[in-house]
Amino acid sequence: MVVWLPGLVYPSLTSHELAQVASREKRVELRQAQSKVQNDFRSQLLQALAGLVVVAGAAAGWQQLRLAREGQITERFTRAIDHLGSDTLDVRLGGIYALERVAKNSPADRPTVTYILGAFIREHAPWHVGAPNGPQHPTPTLDDQLPWLTSRASDVQTALQVLGRRPESSDEQALYLSRVDLRRAHLPRARLADANLRYTNFSRAWMVNVNLERSQLVDADLREARLERATMADADLRRAHLQGADLRQAILRGADMRGANLSDARLDEADLEGVRTDGATVWPDGHRPA
Repeated sequence: MVVWLPGLVYPSLTSHELAQVASREKRVELRQAQSKVQNDFRSQLLQALAGLVVVAGAAAGWQQLRLAREGQITERFTRAIDHLGSDTLDVRLGGIYALERVAKNSPADRPTVTYILGAFIREHAPWHVGAPNGPQHPTPTLDDQLPWLTSRASDVQTALQVLGRRPESSDEQALYLSRVDLRRAHLPRARLADANLRYTNFSRAWMVNVNLERSQLVDADLREARLERATMADADLRRAHLQGADLRQAILRGADMRGANLSDARLDEADLEGVRTDGATVWPDGHRPA
């Protein structure tokens, strides 16, 4: 192409055309000028072809880099899953943090990571309400001697914290943590909006500034939980057990609290606008909304 295209675009003068030029010097100048035009065009073609080669090489290199990166993420993902099944606590913790790293680096894998960590928590901290030999819900009394979740199940606590600070995503996987034993969990500022937390036991949990907007907390045990400044707008709190819970400055706007028990709860400056209640809702003295 480089050889014949310049002659096609800028064809050489024929002998007949040159014969029309009387001056020999002019004929030589014409031939030289024509040769220069063709050579300049040939140089431009070579530069364009070289540019295309560079672009193609860069594209191929980027494709190789992308495939290599995806391969590394897949390898890290697989190794992290293997670590979650380990009998050693430190190895499980490493797997949880590895999955968090995968979720940060690969948005496409975030829903899967959320699902896996949710399944890990349900498996390692079940609260089998309604099952044969399952726990009574709520328990008749609260265990004041129960250690923090960090002490008795640090891998479950770590997985909760990772889920609570996961990056937001447009195709975010909703958390499913129903029927889980999270007594005395430490979840300040955790992002648990739109989560399914039915029958989950959060008694005496530390959940200051937690985000539970639109979450399903039907029959959840939140007795004596620290929920100051919690965001619980439009949450489903039907028949929730909130006795003694600290809900000062909490946002409960639009929450469904039919059948909820809030006896001895602290509701100072709580936003209760538009909450749904019924005759079975139990309020602390002096805080029954209009």
